[in-house]
Amino acid sequence: MKNAAESAYQPSDDEEGVADGAASLGADGGPAANNTPAAGGQAVEEDFSDAFGDDADWLNEELSDEELAALGEEDFGDDVFGEEGFEDELEADFDDDELGAAPAIDEPVADAEAPALEEEAFADDAFADEGVAAEDYSEEDFSAEDFAAEDFAAEDFDAEEEAAPESGGALVTAAEAAAGAAGGALEEAHTYGGDITDLGGEDVDHRPVPRISIHAFCETPGVTQLLEKASVDRRLSKAHLTIHMGGVNKAIDHFQTASTPNLIILETTAGGAEIFAKLGELAEVCDPSTKVVIIGQVNDIILYRELIRQGVSEYIVRPNSPLQIIKTVADLYVDPAAPPIGKTMAFVGARGGVGSSTIAHNIGWCTAEEFKSDTVILDLDLPFGTTSLDFDQEASAGLVEALSSPERLDDVLLDRLLQKHTDRLSLFTAPSMLDRDFDLDDQAFETVLDVVRGTAPTIIVDVPHIWTTWSKRILMTADEIVITATPDLASFRNTKNLIDILGAARPNDSSPTLIINQFDPKTSAVQPDQFAEHVGIEPQQVIQWDPQLFGTAATNAAPLLEVGAKSKVAQSVRDLSGHLLGRSEANVARPKFSLSGLFKKK
Repeated sequence: MKNAAESAYQPSDDEEGVADGAASLGADGGPAANNTPAAGGQAVEEDFSDAFGDDADWLNEELSDEELAALGEEDFGDDVFGEEGFEDELEADFDDDELGAAPAIDEPVADAEAPALEEEAFADDAFADEGVAAEDYSEEDFSAEDFAAEDFAAEDFDAEEEAAPESGGALVTAAEAAAGAAGGALEEAHTYGGDITDLGGEDVDHRPVPRISIHAFCETPGVTQLLEKASVDRRLSKAHLTIHMGGVNKAIDHFQTASTPNLIILETTAGGAEIFAKLGELAEVCDPSTKVVIIGQVNDIILYRELIRQGVSEYIVRPNSPLQIIKTVADLYVDPAAPPIGKTMAFVGARGGVGSSTIAHNIGWCTAEEFKSDTVILDLDLPFGTTSLDFDQEASAGLVEALSSPERLDDVLLDRLLQKHTDRLSLFTAPSMLDRDFDLDDQAFETVLDVVRGTAPTIIVDVPHIWTTWSKRILMTADEIVITATPDLASFRNTKNLIDILGAARPNDSSPTLIINQFDPKTSAVQPDQFAEHVGIEPQQVIQWDPQLFGTAATNAAPLLEVGAKSKVAQSVRDLSGHLLGRSEANVARPKFSLSGLFKKK
């Protein structure tokens, strides 16, 4: 070994000899890899002493960067481990299938500790010892330091990943959302939909709000105006709505001494933890059965879910229509499993003898037979009603019996009292008797209508030309109002009065439907365009004067659509029926085309 070392390292007193000797050393100052001795390190040190003499102490000294650069080696100082790509190269040198993740590079490992470290770090139960599941590590082998708790904010998670209730995550997120809303950032980031002016089509719920007491506490004039418009709506005619200013704080003070209503509507401009703090104070003074609807400014799904979890019935974000508030209230008191209720269509004449009953009966027949919608016709002209004559039925006292004892009326009794004209058309005919007085309770009419609406989707109400408490209330609460007028001065004046009073009482509903009946261009005193100009409503249909068609239908107790199926009057009835039902075309069986028909003599 000594001879080999002497032959490998020849001492030289000049600088060139020292450089040549240093060039033959390894990167750590020891012998090069190809000259590594086979014996122990002690023999090598003795050989080095013999070869270099007293100058061998320089082997224990650390080489400078300049010396290493002269040797053509790289600087393996501390900052080399921070160079980009080093960690990737180091991990590539490890077989992940056998060794797992590479050891941390920030802590040096001694040679003597390496075997023990390998056994400890890559044992089969290494994850179990530290309480960490193996699946917590992704395929990219992230270390535990990469998952610092402070690196993950609540907003980094999807809004629909709801935090556990005990963690308070929903409250924190709601508070942050409220802070963003205060600065205007939330309002710019979210869109709350366009202006809502009406709820039409399938969104309309014709079921009125039951007799409940409602207290609303507002903070802004806009919501106050919406609630004021909602309070006069026909759907809230049974409910009693009281509006206060002051928001949640006012509600807390108010119910310290007052009893709580069935429903509380609260407007708040706060968000997050502040809302829940105020609700906690309100809960201390409210009855547990009281429902609460909150009108807020923050559109946050986490806030909404937390409010529902804590007992709030509904949360509305900045409503733009009184119908939106009414629908929310109605949904709280409507059984989702209950069938939908029927749509009431009230027909009234601008004066007597204009043909309102005839139009109502033919519309009812058309909706049932051609539009295939189950229909019930109620003839409320008890002493002089003509429903039994128009449909060739015997006059019945069923309607008077129902009005006399409305509390007894249910589905079973109603089915017994109604007269079946066809499979889809049922009649509540007037008794047409003058030997008794019909002094009935005004509330009875409304009760009977509520029961009838649960049996069919289309309810035709023939309202007589009288102005009483119950007739006025039926018109005010109907879903659709059809006014039949003739082109004369009396009808013109009365139509204007009806539309004015109905429009003021129904601000959230569409205008009544106007029909001009018995129109004759040559003899009529008032033209249809004059109705549109002075009354403010364009006539939906102008029915021409056809005494032969109407006379034949009345004599034969048949509907107009059967007597003159292809007449203009019949088409006007179909168009009006489709308009009231919201449909475009009836389910009419059309005759097939036949060439033989072209050659028939007319």
